[in-house]
Amino acid sequence: MEIFILAFFTLGYLVLGGADIGVGMALPYLGRSVGERREVIAAIAPFFLGNEVWLVAAGGVLAGLFPQLEGELLHGNYALIVTLLVAWVVRDMGLWLRGRVPGARWQAFWDGAIVAGSWGLALCWGLLLTHVLLGMQGPVVVLGALVPAALFLTHGLTFAALRLRGTLRARAAVLTGGAGEARMYALTTAALVAVGLLAGLRLPLEAGTSGPLLVPVVLTLIPFLVASQAWVWWTFRHRVTGPSYL
Repeated sequence: MEIFILAFFTLGYLVLGGADIGVGMALPYLGRSVGERREVIAAIAPFFLGNEVWLVAAGGVLAGLFPQLEGELLHGNYALIVTLLVAWVVRDMGLWLRGRVPGARWQAFWDGAIVAGSWGLALCWGLLLTHVLLGMQGPVVVLGALVPAALFLTHGLTFAALRLRGTLRARAAVLTGGAGEARMYALTTAALVAVGLLAGLRLPLEAGTSGPLLVPVVLTLIPFLVASQAWVWWTFRHRVTGPSYL
């Protein structure tokens, strides 16, 4: 049961969080003016905080139920994990601060932070997944990391095509020819799930001794998390019609 709980939260983050990471990566391409970038960011504004809850939950499950695996991952990838966390903070700082002070330079700086943080997140996850999946070492691992990063980018573009309208939607739908966004989103979702599962199969998933205490608590909280996520998606199911609060 512990393995299924970890997989649930981890795969949920890859799919949900991967969408807003990909949109951030594609921000310069999708939004070519201040107004367009605000509208592109509005596509992920209602979701990105909720998506991050899945990563926090996955980290908590890893620490609570798989302490040995957590230690091995941190010890073997300490610099990479720290870089990932820095990229996460930079990306979120950009989202929160870009609209707090008027001025083109201020907004351009924090828009750059969003893009840099998003690419940093994608490449760090790509490096981690490549190392876990293929056991690659040295400079060649960077080439392998580009594949998961490209998958994040594709997933984000497809999500943006589902959320945006007009010219912005046409740019986002460059991979689907203006139609079939839902089918493409399902394909990129399946690809991310497959990558996550392949990585998980190579991990030493030996649960700790706290399972009998923590598993019932986590299982009780999962329905509330899923219900709140479903409510957010239902509330903001329509396409973006203008800038958001960010």
